[in-house]
Amino acid sequence: MARITLVWLLPMLCTIQCSWAFYLPGLAPVNYCKAEDASETCKSEVKLYVNRLNTEKYVIPYEYHHFDFCLSDESQSPVENLGQVVFGERIRPSPYKINFLEDIKCKVACEKVYKGGDLEKEKKLEFLKKGMALNYQHHWIVDNMPVTWCYQLEDERQYCSTGFPMGCFSREPRTQQDTCSINGAYNKPNTYYLFNHVDLTVTYHSGAEEEWGSAFKENGGRIISVKVVPKSIRHNNGVNCESKLPLEIPYAPLPAGQKLTVTYTYSITFTENRTIKWSSRWDYILESMPHTNIQWFSILNSLIIVLFLSGMVAMIMLRTLHKDIARYNQIESGEDAQEEFGWKLVHGDVFRPPRKGMLLSVLLGSGVQVFYMTLVTLAFACLGFLSPANRGALMTCAMVLYVCLGTTAGYVSARIYKSFGGEKWKSNVLLTSMLSPGIVFSLFFIMNLIFWANGSSATVPFSTLIALLALWFGVSLPLTFIGAYFGFRKRSLEHPVRTNQIPRQIPEQNFYTQPIPGVIMGGVLPFGCIFIQLFFILNSLWSSQVYYMFGFLFLVFLILVITCSETTILLCYFHLCAEDYHWWWRSFLTSGFTAFYLLVYCIHFFMTKLDIEDATSTFLYFGYTCIMVYLFFLLTGSIGFFACFWFVRKIYSVVKVD
Repeated sequence: MARITLVWLLPMLCTIQCSWAFYLPGLAPVNYCKAEDASETCKSEVKLYVNRLNTEKYVIPYEYHHFDFCLSDESQSPVENLGQVVFGERIRPSPYKINFLEDIKCKVACEKVYKGGDLEKEKKLEFLKKGMALNYQHHWIVDNMPVTWCYQLEDERQYCSTGFPMGCFSREPRTQQDTCSINGAYNKPNTYYLFNHVDLTVTYHSGAEEEWGSAFKENGGRIISVKVVPKSIRHNNGVNCESKLPLEIPYAPLPAGQKLTVTYTYSITFTENRTIKWSSRWDYILESMPHTNIQWFSILNSLIIVLFLSGMVAMIMLRTLHKDIARYNQIESGEDAQEEFGWKLVHGDVFRPPRKGMLLSVLLGSGVQVFYMTLVTLAFACLGFLSPANRGALMTCAMVLYVCLGTTAGYVSARIYKSFGGEKWKSNVLLTSMLSPGIVFSLFFIMNLIFWANGSSATVPFSTLIALLALWFGVSLPLTFIGAYFGFRKRSLEHPVRTNQIPRQIPEQNFYTQPIPGVIMGGVLPFGCIFIQLFFILNSLWSSQVYYMFGFLFLVFLILVITCSETTILLCYFHLCAEDYHWWWRSFLTSGFTAFYLLVYCIHFFMTKLDIEDATSTFLYFGYTCIMVYLFFLLTGSIGFFACFWFVRKIYSVVKVD
């Protein structure tokens, strides 16, 4: 009992800890001070970086310079890791200059002039209009923190978004969801309002000498938040950031010869806060997201399902199965042996190798690879190493782990294939190392071509594609061969009962013990444990929201493993009692069918939560969804198979067979 309590207590403690603090161990704070006090331990320049722009209405993101904004020297861009490149993040220096504790009332960043009749300028202006119409969002970064845009929701709560709009398009009729509704002056129908001015409020925490140690500066501080208020301002007769007149861009193209001047300006205000410490600076962003209560409801819902299934399995194991084994072991005479029935009756066929055993072993090897990749990645995320503060780390960790776990895939695939009596070991190794990675890479490459054709920032550079191929063929492939080598060298798995030469005829099955109904029913309960968590994961992927509750996700993952295992064992027991010994593929597909419900949920999310309408974005959405569904199919299918494999070997090893 103590062990069971400990197994559940540790994930719960991890959940609570990871929900409140996810900061990266070793991520040091940066101390800022005035220019005259600057040193190696204290910086005066506060660098503002710009990231790619995206929108919920269009899957294709664009780099900052695609929209003809003010530019800076991009050669000073920070180095991006593999995960950032794959996710399409393009962090560049901004033209906005900030020095610590130096307030700026109104400063010009640059000026852009558009002239009717100039094809190049007209094209740039039309692209700006397209961005405003589709509600493309800026994503700025200061001190590794997102610059946030905070506003009131309908229930009077404050919501802080990690992005802010580049402008808005005033439609007719207007709605509350219209971005132009943030200001009553942006109300002229069929007019674009470009947000060419930003008010930045930098809040800093000034520490004490005992808190900072040797880095302490009297006029120093650590940045805890940067908030932005975007505005559209028409600068007439010089620069006037206090003007209430918005910059209106007409819907129609500019007449020939007419000029439109856009002046980009900004103001900076520094405010001190002594109560919020640097270690808690993400809290105001995360607390504005109404996740926690729903997450606990999700966990409670999943736990109820697990307890129900555990009770069913316990009842079968401790009562029904125990009685079966006791009754079977009491049979000694030949006459009594003819009275066998139920799952013992098929002992001579239960370990008969399945059809398409090569494919099954390959899928199982890839599934185990995905399982350990997910388990280790979530464990690192729970410890804080893969927090949102460390951009791209989650994706980088997952890809590196997947590549390095090729040994596991090769070993498992070889062991299973050898137990089936397979002899084509070369084909087995090649399929294990090529099939699943090939499917994922092919889909990824096709979508990358679409991004490239649209000039998107999400386009993975050719050099990165070569690096991914090098990881695949230079690291994963050899590791898979090494794992398969050790797998084939080991003795074949010895089954507890012998297999008859002549297959036994399977009697006519009831509706619920037939293959298709059993497989369809098998995925319902596992999906019921995760569907609430899926909403937040999809929101973070497609709605630019921060996902940070890795403790909840780790606990849900454990619940998913238990649910898939218990569901598959239950259905496997019923099928064996009905004298149907074809359990190999069925055990894989029963829990693997959870991926079908995941696909249905992704379609529902697309139809109800997203505003995507164009064909290109729709194709990209479902392309990424197919990758996710396929990997989830391998994961859940392998969990169910190995749980059922252990169960079948266990029950036939404790029963006496002549």
